[in-house]
Amino acid sequence: MMGSLDDRSDDEYSVIGDKGEISFIDYQRDQSVCSYDLNENDPVVISVPFAFVDGKPRSVFVGETAADPISITNNTDDQMDIWSIKIYASTPENSFTLSLMEPVLESSGVNAIQGFLESFSLEDRVLQPGETLNVWLYCKPSEIGLYTSVVHIDVGNDRIERVVFLLVDNKISRSLVSKRPYARGARKNHFDVDKYVVGLRPARINTGRYKKRLPLYPIPKDVRELIENKQIPDAIREGLTRENYAPFFKTLVIMEELKLEDDMRSFGMENVTMRRKGTQYLTLNVPGLAERRPSLVHGDSIFVKLASDEAGCSTPYQGYIHRVEADEIYLKFAKEVHMCHRDEIVYNVQFSYNRVNMRRLYQAVDAAKDLDEALLFPSSLRQKRLISTTPLVPFNHILNEEQIRSVETILGCKGGPPYVVYGPPGTGKTMTIVEGIMQLYQNHADTRILICTPSNSAADHILEKLLGVGARKIKENEIFRLNATSRPYEDINPDRIRFCFFDELVFKCPPIKALVRYRIIISTYMSTSLLSAEGVERGHFSHIFLDEAGQASEPESMIPLANLCQPDTVVVLAGDPMQLGPVVYSKIAEEYGLGKSYLERLFDCEFYFNGDENYVKKLIRNYRSHPEILHLPSELFYNGELIACKDDASCLGAEVDLIPNSKFPVQFIGIQGCDEREGNNPSWFNRIEASKVIQVIERVIACEEINENDIGVITPYRQQVLKLKTSLESLDMPNIKIGSVEQFQGQESKVIIVSTVRSTIKHNEFDRVHCLGFLSNPRRFNVAITRAISLLIIVGNPHIITKDPYWNKLLWYCVDNDAYQGCALPERVKESVEDYASYEEEIPRHGEENDWDEEPHQTETPLPVTNEDEWSDGWK
Repeated sequence: MMGSLDDRSDDEYSVIGDKGEISFIDYQRDQSVCSYDLNENDPVVISVPFAFVDGKPRSVFVGETAADPISITNNTDDQMDIWSIKIYASTPENSFTLSLMEPVLESSGVNAIQGFLESFSLEDRVLQPGETLNVWLYCKPSEIGLYTSVVHIDVGNDRIERVVFLLVDNKISRSLVSKRPYARGARKNHFDVDKYVVGLRPARINTGRYKKRLPLYPIPKDVRELIENKQIPDAIREGLTRENYAPFFKTLVIMEELKLEDDMRSFGMENVTMRRKGTQYLTLNVPGLAERRPSLVHGDSIFVKLASDEAGCSTPYQGYIHRVEADEIYLKFAKEVHMCHRDEIVYNVQFSYNRVNMRRLYQAVDAAKDLDEALLFPSSLRQKRLISTTPLVPFNHILNEEQIRSVETILGCKGGPPYVVYGPPGTGKTMTIVEGIMQLYQNHADTRILICTPSNSAADHILEKLLGVGARKIKENEIFRLNATSRPYEDINPDRIRFCFFDELVFKCPPIKALVRYRIIISTYMSTSLLSAEGVERGHFSHIFLDEAGQASEPESMIPLANLCQPDTVVVLAGDPMQLGPVVYSKIAEEYGLGKSYLERLFDCEFYFNGDENYVKKLIRNYRSHPEILHLPSELFYNGELIACKDDASCLGAEVDLIPNSKFPVQFIGIQGCDEREGNNPSWFNRIEASKVIQVIERVIACEEINENDIGVITPYRQQVLKLKTSLESLDMPNIKIGSVEQFQGQESKVIIVSTVRSTIKHNEFDRVHCLGFLSNPRRFNVAITRAISLLIIVGNPHIITKDPYWNKLLWYCVDNDAYQGCALPERVKESVEDYASYEEEIPRHGEENDWDEEPHQTETPLPVTNEDEWSDGWK
């Protein structure tokens, strides 16, 4: 880059800034500062020190001096004046120097080392025609991270600038370097599977047939064509009404199913082999299976075809999955395949999508037409209800006033609109509904209670709480934990297996005679369909509790409600509309309403929105977090109403001593790293940031009060999770939990470390557009920062996270409390979180392609295989 001196002052020449302090240069976004078009015929040619390697900054090792020459060549026939060569700015400060001397080796002797000269600028000199001057640029990195420098060379009447980047690694970050350059996976050539040779499915688990058959619900051809042609069907253009309830949600579910179909096809494999395993199975290695890319379970099926059949003449073969082990699936095909198979035969493979869970959603919204108006659209009711309550003696004596009042209202409900327990983080929502369930069980003998959660882990947690109430014991033959048949037997706590029903280590639904004897049944939303299939009638349950209701889509919530509710059934929803919502894969379906939970939609009704205690009770006392950890989410999401009530509100910062203000429990460690991907995996990781997280963990774990089980690491990208797990296992720290925000919702740890990953604005903008990572997703931010009990540590690039108003507030919250440490800070910009609304409406939800990387929080998100026509979890 060149500019004429004219009569301007030196400070006006830089294209980077007007002063010698540059806190952040994004090499991915501003290619002008790192991509130079060098022409050997130019009058003066100046090389680029530390040139990029494969489009990324060169890597050097921390503690070692790195050196590279800047060669200045005079191609003219006249002598050339070089007025000055100076380092305009470096980050970290003074980390780069200049010298006319070549690098001195340690073996060069004491005199050579002591005689080495370096400085931040070199004085004027004359370059003769054809002469080349080599000026060495040195960097002495003491910490890991991205180092930058700007060098100005004043030649004649021109100023030429070179911007330098160095990525400084340590042993840990170097061990995490991408093994293969990233390349988007090639789109596979799909073969037709309208006709195929049927495989051998696993033996049926249920001896009898279900009393209610689940319809096939084929996708109408005209609707499929509309959606595949990017057109919006009329059923959802009109918006949601009582009259179009079923068409509206069925169309959204079709959109979701088509997206999942397409995603599953993208995992197809070409030119692969299968191995014979014993006399019964063929096995196929599926890279990425352990990461659920694709997600395959017992009973799913695949299709294979000879790779040599380019003309497409042969018929594909269907193979059923009988076992899943790590990255390998055990398959059974038609007998002829096993007889003719040889391990060297090469196949093309397509994975098929299991429609069972989607068909449950279609059936549920169809059945919702019979639900009472008060349950589906309470806002249409003209008369406000008034619930009569009576004082109670709680079994749990530590319940607060709001919790007791909520339980009293639950006991006073007689059906009608749902009652909502609005539970912000750490306010004892689960404790409240457990108390309500126990009161109903102990004092109302005619009650039958169904408890639904979006995940198996949440359902298991409810079971543990109910069994641990104390002196008020539940009879073991009156409580049942219903599991999907696809759930691995070993997932269940051995001490709780007696509350489940299984056959040959495979979970199943007991017959109707056994089901109706239980007074309490705990299940996931999806698995409640088994109850209807087995013959449990509407109205059998007096009370239905939907826990974590904000995480379930409305069709998912309808699976228990539409099939099992009568007007007098008491429906209780517990959750927080300000935390994570449903996981939806189709961006369009989410935009049009599938991403809005039934719980959130209820708050469109004024009774709920205004906090009428006959409809909703908000719990405001937080028993989890240190007051300073709670302060920001309370202000941003809960109108400042949350009250910190933790008995021991100590801060572990003093023991850990990471930050200048070690008594403050929220700490930010700023680091500039590098976003990377590897192979054909679209998930991102940042090895420099991962190494910094490991350093923080080692400091935290050195504290006597903290062990591995007290630490949780939250990061938004699956590949960063895997990189961190790899490092921690190599350091013999395998018990530290690492996962996405979705995996941490509903959980807590003494110490939470958040790795934000992003280090370039370019990728940050992609995330914002597609609502990935942490940015532009206030609910994900809310969940991430409310998991910590005593210490919250954020590791990330402050220049990136300030682009989001919520993270911006968190950063300066730490800075203002002297709880920031690390790279130079960005310029402070006052941005209100209200500004978020101005661009939120323009942001699509989730990626249009397979580059997005979300970790679904639901363990039973509809994922791959058959056309099973019964109400059975056996094949999913």
